[in-house]
Amino acid sequence: MLFNSYVFVLLFLPLCLIGYFTLNHFKKYKLGQIFLLGMSLWFYGYFNPSYLLIILLSIVINYGVYIWIEKTRGSRWCKPVMITGLLINVGILGYFKYMDFFIENINALFKTDIDFLKILLPLGISFFTFQQISFVVDAYRGEVPRYSFLHYACYVAYFPQLIAGPIVTHDELVPQFMDEKKKKLNVDNLASGFYIFTFGLAKKVLLADTFGNIVTYGFTTLDQLTSVTALMVMLAYTIQIYFDFSGYCDMAIGIGKMMNIDLPVNFNSPYKALTITEFWDRWHMTLTRFFTKYVYIPLGGNRKGKARTYVNIMIVYLVSGLWHGASWNFVLWGAMHGIFCVITRMFKKFFEKLHPALNWLLTFSFVNVAWVFFRAETIHQALTLLKKLVSWNFAAVDRVFIDIVRTAELKKLLSLTGIERVYPQFLITAFYVVAMVLILGADNAYEKLQRFKPKTSNMLFSLFLFTWCFFSFAGISTFLYFNF
Repeated sequence: MLFNSYVFVLLFLPLCLIGYFTLNHFKKYKLGQIFLLGMSLWFYGYFNPSYLLIILLSIVINYGVYIWIEKTRGSRWCKPVMITGLLINVGILGYFKYMDFFIENINALFKTDIDFLKILLPLGISFFTFQQISFVVDAYRGEVPRYSFLHYACYVAYFPQLIAGPIVTHDELVPQFMDEKKKKLNVDNLASGFYIFTFGLAKKVLLADTFGNIVTYGFTTLDQLTSVTALMVMLAYTIQIYFDFSGYCDMAIGIGKMMNIDLPVNFNSPYKALTITEFWDRWHMTLTRFFTKYVYIPLGGNRKGKARTYVNIMIVYLVSGLWHGASWNFVLWGAMHGIFCVITRMFKKFFEKLHPALNWLLTFSFVNVAWVFFRAETIHQALTLLKKLVSWNFAAVDRVFIDIVRTAELKKLLSLTGIERVYPQFLITAFYVVAMVLILGADNAYEKLQRFKPKTSNMLFSLFLFTWCFFSFAGISTFLYFNF
């Protein structure tokens, strides 16, 4: 189920809030938790009911591993049990996400003709698998108190963060499910949650999807691109994935807030970063945290010399690239980030001497180029776009690019000003400028939430944004991170 859909905003979310708080109002706390679990499973199985079997099996297996770890604690069997749990999780993820990729490479390498399994990738499997890996490891380390199966299942399946994060640790979520103070309806939290939810909805529906149309058209007409339109397509994807993922994170935090659940910040204005390391401290923050805690540090981190540190960094970024998708494009994308990160560490003093504006420009330019490989279906396709970018062909912008952003409401607004008759490219130029101003100049959702007050003006603005988005649902699209 999509946050940006009629069934979610008109049926699922109201029903979930009413049912959850009604049961808790009558102190039916366990029934309320069961209800929340049922709603989360409905949310997950809405696209494909067969997904439910996979996530339920994963939950049961991992909870069983957790109990097994507790029973073998202090014995020589505890670590093998933990390793077994990790292998099961990695095996499930590997089978569903990477098996066809593995077959493809075996066929290419050995000139074989093994049939693809054509496995349908379950939504969110990368997220809930990593979440459970962290739980199993923390359980082995003795950092997990005794949780009931119901609380554990809700921890894994809680719908706002289930499909595209954040990757939440048990201590961030389960204690909140157990806190009776959080089970009472809080009008202030409901207001602030709706406020942040509508901001995220607007980012997705009004901005990300519009720039996504430019990206889709550009990548299907690569041969026709000029240097100008190639730059527009590249920047459009940079903007699209920003508002798409940022929008999801805002909506997840907003829904959680409505239910008195505080989810960790997962997105903190990453395009304001001055270095690639800072970028990853701001982009998908809980994924960075996961790789740092469960991959980088166990490999030795920076404790075994510079050479080993650089190797560890490259391993983390290569794994991160592969985590995002079963394609050499993603591996190359991860490698690019790893190499740039190593370079900035090797020449730290040099970069520190540069003006902050130049550091920002270098980082932002690199991120733009790297996103091309992330978005392209093949490395050849990515290189084609980059070749078009440096072709020095500065022909006029194709009218199709302009028409993509000329939505019905904007056409009516511009018809009153007459500016498009004088400057036909005004709208698309303004679209890019406004997007970049919002990215670099506006407060993010977390900052807005920190100073939010339930005022009439805030509620009216939220209702305006929500209504505008609601009538734009005709072109519903999934979130980009649903694919990972």
